[in-house]
Formats: sequence, C-alpha cells, structure tokens
Amino acid sequence: MGGQWEMPKAILSVYDKSGLVEFASGLVKLGWDLIASGGTAGALRQAGLAVTEVADYTGSPEVLGGRVKTLHPAIHAGLLARPVAEDREQLRQLGWELIDLVAVNLYPFEETIAKPNVTLEEAIENIDIGGVALMRAAAKNFARVGLVCDPADYPSVLAELQTGGLSLERRHALAVKGFRETRSYDAAIYAYLGGAETDDTQAPPLHLDLYPVSSLRYGENPHQQATLYAYEPSNGPLGGKLLQGKALSYNNLLDLDAAWRAAVSFERPTVCIVKHLSPCGLASGDSLAAAYPLALESDPISAFGGVIATNRPFDDETAHALGDLFVECIAAPGFEQAARQTLGKRKNLRLVNMPTLEIEPSFELRSINAGVLRQSVDQGDPPGTEWRLVSQRQPAEAEMGALHFAWKACQQVKSNAIVFVRGEATVGIGGGQPNRVDCVRIAAQRAGGRARGAVMASDAFFPFPDSVEEAAKAGITAIVSPGGSVRDGEAITAADAHEIAMVFTGVRHFRH
Repeated sequence: MGGQWEMPKAILSVYDKSGLVEFASGLVKLGWDLIASGGTAGALRQAGLAVTEVADYTGSPEVLGGRVKTLHPAIHAGLLARPVAEDREQLRQLGWELIDLVAVNLYPFEETIAKPNVTLEEAIENIDIGGVALMRAAAKNFARVGLVCDPADYPSVLAELQTGGLSLERRHALAVKGFRETRSYDAAIYAYLGGAETDDTQAPPLHLDLYPVSSLRYGENPHQQATLYAYEPSNGPLGGKLLQGKALSYNNLLDLDAAWRAAVSFERPTVCIVKHLSPCGLASGDSLAAAYPLALESDPISAFGGVIATNRPFDDETAHALGDLFVECIAAPGFEQAARQTLGKRKNLRLVNMPTLEIEPSFELRSINAGVLRQSVDQGDPPGTEWRLVSQRQPAEAEMGALHFAWKACQQVKSNAIVFVRGEATVGIGGGQPNRVDCVRIAAQRAGGRARGAVMASDAFFPFPDSVEEAAKAGITAIVSPGGSVRDGEAITAADAHEIAMVFTGVRHFRH
C-alpha cells in the first residue's frame, strides 16, 4: 500500500459526482494520493487521474453486490487514528496508513422514497451504510481529518489546502455539517420505515431540521426574545433575500407571510396590503399599477404602516403610485431597477426579493401548549369542487366574476371572514371576530357606499339569517359561502326576500 505517511491521503466515495473531478484534480496537484470506491474511482480514471481503488487498497474485494465497499478496518483505522505515537505505531505494525481527508455524499434515500410507487425493497437498497460510516468516522476525528460531504464546499476546501491546510475551526465546522447530514438522513429513514408500520390512525414521528437565519431584536413585544429559523441552512427570510432596509422584525415576517400567501393565490397581477396579520386591501388588475390603488382604496387608514406583497416584479410605476403612504416592507418576485432606485429613497422601507411564487413547504406547523399542530396548506378549493346555485335569482356574469375573486380573497382573512368585492378588488373586509354578523357589519362600515352593488364572500356557513340581512342592508347583491348549516334554508329565504343571488361551494376555508 505504499510508504508510511509519505503523502497525505484522501478517500473519495460519492453518489453525487458534481465537481468531483475538479476537486480531485486540485488534490493531485497538491501532492495528495487518492483512494476511491468503484464508481467514483471509475469517474476519476476516466478523467485521467491516478487513483487507487478501495478494493486494491484494503486487499478485500467489494462484496454482496456492492453493499460492502469501504467498511474495512484499513479504511476506518486510517480515519480514526489519533495524532499520537501509539496509534501511529499500531497502524505501522498492521501495514495501514493515515487517511487525512474524506469526500463523501450519500445514496439519495429521500429522492427515492419521493418517487411514485416506490417499493420497500427499492427504498432499503438506497439506505447508505458505508458512506454514513465514513462521514461519522471523519467527523469524530475532526482534530486531524477533514470531511467534505457537500460538493458546494469543494472550492473553499481546496483553496484552504492550497494555502497551508484546513484550520481546526474549519474541520470542526465541516464535522458539524457531517453530523447534521447523518442525523437528517437517519431521521428520514426512521420516519419512512416507522410510517410504513403505522395504520391510518397514527402518523409517523415528525422530525425537523431548522437552521437559524438571524436573531431578531425582539418578538411580538420588546420583552420577548425571538429567532428566525429556516428549513434550509442557506435560506433568507421567507425563503427570499432582503435587498434593502434594516432587518425584518418578528411582526414584519408574520405580516409579509400573510401578504405573500394572499398575493400568490391569484393568477392576474395582484397587490395585497396587510396590517397586523390581516389583509386590509386586495386587488387584481391588468398591471400592478392598476391593481395597487384599488387595494389601497379598500382601507387606506389601515394600510398606513402595513406591508405589501405582489405576484409580479415590482415596477417603477407602482413604486411612484405609493405616494407618501408609509409602508414597512414589500415582498415581490423581483424589483425592476428603476423601482429599486425610487424605493431606495425610502430609508426605512424593507424590500424582500422572493425567488419563486410557490408556497413552501406544503404543510404548516403551529405551536400549542406541550405540542405542535401540523396540517397541509390550504391551497384553495380541492379539485372537482362545484358551486351550487341555491337562490331564486342567478348571479349575473359580472357578479359571478366578482364572487370568484371574493371567494379566493376571503380564504386569506382571519375567521369569521367576510369580504365585500367589486370587480377584482376588495371594498370591505371584516374578520377575526367571535361572531360572523359583526364581521359583516365591519366590512359594511369599511365599504361605505361602495357596498351597494358589491358581492360578499363568507368563509363558513351562516348559522342564522342575520348576516344575510345585514348584507342586504349594505346593498350586497350576491353571496358565496360554503353552506352546510342546519339553518341554510333560513339564510336562503332571507336572500330570496332581498333578491340576492346565493351560491354554495360546499368547502369551508377557516383561517384561525
């Protein structure tokens, strides 16, 4: 196996081979000897690099169809040996050598189980054993050994090696990353196999990796401590990037999340204004500049000091349309350069660039005393939902379009949600009250004269006809709600008495 400790040695065993050849080439130029498992060794040889295959290094062939490759004491003793005379002497007597660096990544277990119709046998064959053992051995012995388990780290590790070697601090950080990777990997396996053994009445254990993004100045109030965590270690706030302004606060993040969810639920260019976690204005139009004044008009008093989200890149015309309105934050899938310059004059305005219109992840968690609630994200009506006309009068075409907008909008408002809409814009919003009729009154008060001829959406059924009566007083001409109350007949009778068109969807959209 060559002379004892003549050259530093690296073992490479990777499933993801991106960046591998460049990294290995850099090691060779620095005088490193390379050891590699079968597929990795083949890729390196094809690139013209000298490499010793693991089977040749250990004198033991790969067995069991490749299930056992790097699981050999010559490998693991070389990794776990401490930089002390006793360990070195024992290696020398056995004819083994120190290994100083490991480049390894694992079989794609989570990708495998995400495939439709994957079998248990396929999943099990994608449980990595040797790779995890290499990672843990190198990470445990970070005092001497460097671990590279992420191809994104190849360039920086190589750069450090070129300037004298990996510092203890860097080896420690790489080890922590390795243990984090193996923990997540094992948790995914545990959840999958545990879930396979449970019945429909018991969910598998939930394991989360959450990474600190930033410590916040405080929580909802100055005496509360708070930290922002993300599902991915490199994520910024809400998965986006802060382009301008001071750090986002706890309340900013909650408000922006609510605004973003609302804006991206619409297909047309849409603006949502949120204050204290509740939409106060929501409108769509041919452009953001056309939608913004309609959203603002819904409740201009509440809009002061609120946040804005859009589902199109923020343009300069809309930036100028803000006028002198004080806005805390704006989230958008991009900002035009001219808009950046205009908005840059607002010293205290935060801008968050959102990279995708997707809501991620597909589930949401909420803390409760001594536990956590998990549910799938409400993405709107399930496929196949059919609206049912229950009133004597049928909605006119314009009313039906407004009802569809109102129905989407009310899903973003805190229960008991009531939304008044004209065209593609809210004109009155009421929500978050213990009873529904008060929410109708609040929406009517916000709308004023604009309520006459508007339509109304309610996120749940009417337990009494009083909400319909209040809507009629305000001038509402059409209503959409889930229906489903034992008193639906009374609500329908009230609608017919006031010649209000009424449609039931059969789907409730509470947002507590």
